[in-house]
Amino acid sequence: MTRILLITSSILGDSGQSIGLARHFQRLAKRRDDIAVTTRDVVADDLPHLGIDELGSWQVAADERTPAQVELAARSDALLDELRGNDVIVLAVPMYNLGIPSQLKAWFDRILRAGETFRYTEKGPVGLLEGKRAILLGARGGKYAGTAMDTQTPHITHMLGLIGIKQLDSVFAEGLNMGEDAKEAALTQAHSDIEDLVKAL
Repeated sequence: MTRILLITSSILGDSGQSIGLARHFQRLAKRRDDIAVTTRDVVADDLPHLGIDELGSWQVAADERTPAQVELAARSDALLDELRGNDVIVLAVPMYNLGIPSQLKAWFDRILRAGETFRYTEKGPVGLLEGKRAILLGARGGKYAGTAMDTQTPHITHMLGLIGIKQLDSVFAEGLNMGEDAKEAALTQAHSDIEDLVKAL
């Protein structure tokens, strides 16, 4: 059984184009008996920006935490358990001001934890979640893939690489705000690419 964690991060909800890509992926995956999909909407979760008190709670041994620290650490611990329990991480990501949504960054801030998902060595950080793979489903109003304006892909690649996830497949629906013809063509191609990815899982 292949276990997939599907993460959405659009503030537009069901009308978001990245949500549409995620739903297409989910519909195809559900047709297979050998795939189980868990979904997480990081916008609905409404995770706050990471603060010093929450960060500090991770540095305290579990049996020594105050009640407040237990509550704060539980946010990250639950996300880590979910991440570890899945084989494939699918990130449905809109582009906001040339970057990833802040809600998705808040999720990453809680799963990129030294001693949990990576460790420091004399040669630099080493990821602890090797063997997993990731898929990026990107929806963009303009065309950025392969250009210096695409800050998303390197950012996500490096964050996943930090924790040992080196295989990242990407599907982009771009030019969605550049006319109806461009939008339709981009979504049609993206849906086809998603179908190929799901078949290969």
